[in-house]
Amino acid sequence: MEKIYIAGCGGMLGEAFYECFKVGYDLKCTDIDVNDSWLSYCDIRDLEAYRKDVVEFAPDYLFHLGAYTDLEYCELHQDECYRTNTMAVENAVYIANLLNIPLLYISTAGIFDGAQNTYDDWGTPNPMGLYAKSKYEGERFVVQNVQKHLVCRAGWMMGGGPDKDKKFIQKIMSQLKDGNKTLNVVNDKDGTPTYTHDFAENVKSLLESRCWGLYNMVCSGFTSRLEVARELIQVLGLTEEITINEVDSGFFSEEYFADRPPSERLINRKLRLRNMDTMQDWKIALRSYISRDYKNYLG
Repeated sequence: MEKIYIAGCGGMLGEAFYECFKVGYDLKCTDIDVNDSWLSYCDIRDLEAYRKDVVEFAPDYLFHLGAYTDLEYCELHQDECYRTNTMAVENAVYIANLLNIPLLYISTAGIFDGAQNTYDDWGTPNPMGLYAKSKYEGERFVVQNVQKHLVCRAGWMMGGGPDKDKKFIQKIMSQLKDGNKTLNVVNDKDGTPTYTHDFAENVKSLLESRCWGLYNMVCSGFTSRLEVARELIQVLGLTEEITINEVDSGFFSEEYFADRPPSERLINRKLRLRNMDTMQDWKIALRSYISRDYKNYLG
């Protein structure tokens, strides 16, 4: 049985990778936040501790998932952002090369500036804020220094449920649970959602086919924050009860002050050309997510 070390596995994406790979692989899953029984502690920013833990497990693959994904936190803690999102990736590269094993790194649609409506795998990144810059530098370092790498760019992540989802879906669900009847949703941000479980399964197919390289990996179907919110309300059967109030990004400028591109719409061109794009349409994925993780959440 092949072994996989999954670093930074305590979040919404880590939960999906654990569920996807726990059958058929011997896993060691670590994080600084040990929030599940299948996790153990490791700080990916500590090169010696990270290297020791991975070397002792002697995996066939290293998955590096850990990152700060809160854009405002990254802007306010720039050194910590680069330590975690860039230098820790360099640590993973050193370790993967030491053991001569493939490395998986998760990048983001946010590395593009949104000047174009869509970006395929060969689009030219131009990161705007600290989060995007730190992630792009990690992406570049992996591509340039690890021969057998998988760099997979995710879009608007959804997954993990109430305990682990810190993104858009859970923020809406929290407002609904609190009894809010009016939702303020921006009408000037476009993108492509990424369901964590679909993402993990598509990574698995690439790994098992040995199709190394850099890939956009998002759900099919272009959308917007506003359309996602409307679809979520419809999925929940609350269209008669909930009002969505359209606002522009300036409405949230104090709370969400970090730069965000107007469009983060990715195209999975390389996956499609390899006949390996298994990502669902975002509306289907959203329904799967809600039915899986939010049963009885709203009472």
